Amino acid sequence: MTAPVFVVDEVPGGPQFVLDGPEGRHAVSVKRLRTGEDVVLTDGRGRWAEGVVMTAEGKDRLVVADLHVVHEEPPPVPRITVVQALPKGDRGELAVETMSETGVDAIVPWAASRCITQWKGERGLKALAKWRATAREAGKQSRRVRFAEVADAMTTKQVAAFLAKAEFAAVLHEDRGYPGEPLATVELPVAGSIVLVVGPEGGVSPEELSMFTEAGARACRLGRSVLRTSTAGTAAVALLLGRTGRWS
Repeated sequence: MTAPVFVVDEVPGGPQFVLDGPEGRHAVSVKRLRTGEDVVLTDGRGRWAEGVVMTAEGKDRLVVADLHVVHEEPPPVPRITVVQALPKGDRGELAVETMSETGVDAIVPWAASRCITQWKGERGLKALAKWRATAREAGKQSRRVRFAEVADAMTTKQVAAFLAKAEFAAVLHEDRGYPGEPLATVELPVAGSIVLVVGPEGGVSPEELSMFTEAGARACRLGRSVLRTSTAGTAAVALLLGRTGRWS
């Protein structure tokens, strides 16, 4: 088992560091870390340092020693982003969690025309905060030091403009009249950005598909089975990580 990961505002370098607050409480009271165990401190943006627990104090203070070397993990290439249509209920957090654990680099919430859920006002801000908190916790759980970014929600026009800037963009879409190319064999770039669009439970509308393909996206399919919107992104990210060599 690799060392557990804890988030700090700035990765410390030096003989020792006191981890307190919510992260310290999690380390002491939940993880129950003890003297001599290894931990990793990261800012979630690629900087990290490994240290050793010197002592646990009270319920929320962990003294970490031997933090002499601060590492920098470079951004992975190609960069993989999923534009995720808003699912119903808590399935949005499920999608964010599993994609983050799998290794996606960024997630863009998308208010598709067929989405039942719509983010508006205070409710939208709270939902976005939940997605970001979920990505952070999933990053820690999966021992990442560069967490998945969750962007502000985009409209269909904004998504189209975003797709136009990618080296490769695809819409996960399939119907009898428009089967799409297999994502498993389509040619992929070795660098730059890959952007995938995952539609809502009702699917991507013809108007949205037309707008996205005009922006340069390709309609692609995963396989014979139809996946739910909350799982399609995870399956597609796993496929791309294997095909691009990021899982090698």
